[in-house]
Amino acid sequence: MDLDVFVTTHRAEWDRLDHLLHRGRGLTGAEADELVALYQRTATHLSLIQSSAPDPQLTARLTQLVARARSTVTGTRRASWRDAVGFLTAGFPAAVYRSRHWWIPTAVLSTVLAAVIGWWIGTHPEVQASIAAPDDLRSLTRPGGEYETYYSSHPAASFAAQVWTNNAQAAAMCLVLGAFLCFPVVWILFLNVLNLGIGIGLMSSAGRLDTFLGLVLPHGLLELTAVFVAAGTGLRLGWTVIDPGPLTRRTALAQQGRAALGMAVGLALILFVSGVIEGFVTPSALPTWARITIGVVAELAFLAYVYILGGRASRAGDTGDLEADGRSAELPSAA
Repeated sequence: MDLDVFVTTHRAEWDRLDHLLHRGRGLTGAEADELVALYQRTATHLSLIQSSAPDPQLTARLTQLVARARSTVTGTRRASWRDAVGFLTAGFPAAVYRSRHWWIPTAVLSTVLAAVIGWWIGTHPEVQASIAAPDDLRSLTRPGGEYETYYSSHPAASFAAQVWTNNAQAAAMCLVLGAFLCFPVVWILFLNVLNLGIGIGLMSSAGRLDTFLGLVLPHGLLELTAVFVAAGTGLRLGWTVIDPGPLTRRTALAQQGRAALGMAVGLALILFVSGVIEGFVTPSALPTWARITIGVVAELAFLAYVYILGGRASRAGDTGDLEADGRSAELPSAA
């Protein structure tokens, strides 16, 4: 976008909207209709500028203008079911899509690290001995051992609820603690990767890696993707503390923080799905190929959701943040 041309083209509309807002209650019917139309166009202009050419001063001006117009046109806004639908069909997938440059590398590096840890443990008996006594290791890895019975040790519904709660808490911690310069997020992510690597290493050393993957993959694909998204978003939030870009650090953190909190809600729903799979599909009597197929379908559905709906919403200017009229004006940092 050529910002100078865009401003020149639309400045008269913004000035006219500002003039009508200053007129207040003394508008004719035609002028009131014009105000509504100008408000809608200016809100669209603001979204385009934020996504394509985020000039701080222009963004601040249009944010204030849209907020004033929104207040005049609709008064106090209340959340509705349309907000929830908009969040699930645009806001949340757009936020995940826009942070893909953080969570995809996080996923790749974490998967490689888990594989390396698994190989190291699986090929070094002395490392296995440092993890647990031989009898305990056999109890974990034997047929019908603890790795297998873990998924059927409780009623499916209560187990799914417990897994969902634990995973949602871990994801929320990654999102919220990212503001502390990324370090807590790295630690939480490492613990998850370490646990996965230990399972891979111990079961592969017992010649039962296929059984382990058959138990983990049905729910683990979607579950780990959600954790990687949370960790990548948390890392992005932490990096904003270091490099806020053209905005003030406070404003940049507010933008990323609001999007992160919204993602916590969305990821809780995704983790609910993986929890249901872990509680009802993983321990089921279905053949391994069928259980893995269910996991793969759930994972592909999530990725399609992010890349199709999220990509479309992101290109339309949705960032996963609150609507412009629902947040305070943003001021640029001093030059």
